[in-house]
Amino acid sequence: MKIGFIGLGIMGKPMAGHLKAAGHDIIVPERKSLDADSRAAYQVVPDAKSVAAAAEVIILMVPDTPDVEAVLFGPAGVAEGLAKGKLVIDMSSISPTATKSFAEKINARGCDYLDAPVSGGEVGAKQASLTIMVGGPEAAFERAKPLFEKMGKNITLVGTANGAGQTCKVANQIIVALTIEAVGEALVFAAKAGADPAKVRQALMGGLATSRILELHGERMIKRTFNPGFRIVLHQKDLNLALQSAKELGVALPNTASTQQLFSASIAQGNGGLDHSGLVKALEILAAHPVAEG
Repeated sequence: MKIGFIGLGIMGKPMAGHLKAAGHDIIVPERKSLDADSRAAYQVVPDAKSVAAAAEVIILMVPDTPDVEAVLFGPAGVAEGLAKGKLVIDMSSISPTATKSFAEKINARGCDYLDAPVSGGEVGAKQASLTIMVGGPEAAFERAKPLFEKMGKNITLVGTANGAGQTCKVANQIIVALTIEAVGEALVFAAKAGADPAKVRQALMGGLATSRILELHGERMIKRTFNPGFRIVLHQKDLNLALQSAKELGVALPNTASTQQLFSASIAQGNGGLDHSGLVKALEILAAHPVAEG
């Protein structure tokens, strides 16, 4: 299959690589940031319009709602290159409300649209073990499922209306953010009380408090390995989406709001480019005590 892939970042590059390894032809737009390996592996065309014209399926993996809008509907964007029967899949994490609007515009051109955000971070992207949450027509989902299976393992059609996948991803990001914050608080508390946070984490791993976040991000907090799998600035963006959607729905998300403020503090402290486990640094400043040195 000829697949257009727009967004070869931390997540997108390994995802596109898995599709290439499965035998698909990958078409990407020209970017100054394209490395030599990508240029050798993929067909490079001038812009997103050219990607859409050459591909049967077009996948987007870009940072935020305005980026998706620009790629789809900006000058020389995907929409200009579409022909009836093509499939657009947005695997970015963006606004559920905007997603519905984008889907309507793509549908008006005789094409299907799926919102299919992912969870699992850089590790999941590299291991092709991503969780993929999909919203859109069932027939389009079945058409895309063989592609999703090359990039992830837990693949769910959350709903047949566009926006369902993005709503699920917002819920995911609420849980992940609040759990990171809870692990950070616990380890800061333990360290300031004089306990060894590494041994506290080890003990908690055997009880009800265990989680993948305690396992992976708790270790990052202790070892001070904050090179990004998923950057603070992007998680803050996702919590902004959660709070915006909650306002539209009339739903209170008090702990989401407080965690979003901690992410904002992290960005103000110059830590927006760190992995989201680096949220612990904001808590350490409040406590005037680090979990560990480094």
